[in-house]
Amino acid sequence: MNPDKPGEDHRVPDQDRGSSARRPQQRALRRREALLDAAVDLLGEGGFAAVTHRAVARQAALPLAATSYYFSCRDQLLAEAFALLVERELTRMRAAVRQPADRSAAAVAAALTDVYAADRLRELGLWELYLQAGRDPALQAVARAWTDGCDEIVASALRGAGCPCGRSEVRFVAALLSGLWVEDVVEARADSRERARDAVTRALTTLQTPAGGDS
Repeated sequence: MNPDKPGEDHRVPDQDRGSSARRPQQRALRRREALLDAAVDLLGEGGFAAVTHRAVARQAALPLAATSYYFSCRDQLLAEAFALLVERELTRMRAAVRQPADRSAAAVAAALTDVYAADRLRELGLWELYLQAGRDPALQAVARAWTDGCDEIVASALRGAGCPCGRSEVRFVAALLSGLWVEDVVEARADSRERARDAVTRALTTLQTPAGGDS
């Protein structure tokens, strides 16, 4: 098309304009996610104090200005990293805890303990932020979303095992799993997975036993 010819339309087609507008947005989303991923990795590697704007930018291989551009302060960065980590972990756990063909207490306990202990660095980062929520109200909503999501996963597993799945039963099993999970993250015992399976199997067996029945 000749730009000097009168009567010709030189406007960019709407679909091309939309595609051009989306590219910077997609790049920005990728950069934000890379920075959040870097923050999560640093939490697992070095704890809460390791997450600074400079360290996150270095970990993500992005300029320092990018961190400050997307996150006005460290608290915002940590809150969004926590939210992303919780969302991903819950998605992973829901996908992993299928209704097993074997509905025995041992099989369901194995599925739950395996899914609760997958990636130690991610677990460390998650617990770093979860504990920090006790000091920072801005993180509490995300911490509650994590607890509620875990309860939903446990409730589904209990239904699959034919166990009662009221609020008290769900909280009982979820709290047991959380305690065992923290022990595993902190102590890193070689037999921690086996010990956790045994404890959760015992809990599910107790729930499966009708009141007044044999334990």
